[in-house]
Amino acid sequence: MGGSSKGLAPAHRRIRRCVGCGRELSKDCMLRVVRSPSGEVSVNAAGKAPGRGAYICADSACVRMAMKKNALARALKHPVDKELYARLEEMCVERG
Repeated sequence: MGGSSKGLAPAHRRIRRCVGCGRELSKDCMLRVVRSPSGEVSVNAAGKAPGRGAYICADSACVRMAMKKNALARALKHPVDKELYARLEEMCVERG
């Protein structure tokens, strides 16, 4: 078997795929959008809210691409308001 001499597995990086561009990145480099069990769609800054989630790069171009492809609505299986996309673009600018 591979691994260290103590049999421990290597550290697991949490990789997610962007719904906008399709790149695979670490989840802490992305923004999470979640549809709660009650049906409310929101940005989940902490990344731990319950519900169906989708990830998008913290890049305005990816947000615009996702909006054009209606990717968040498809991933969440629920309509997404344009205001949410505007909020995501604001968050991208804030992150720099």
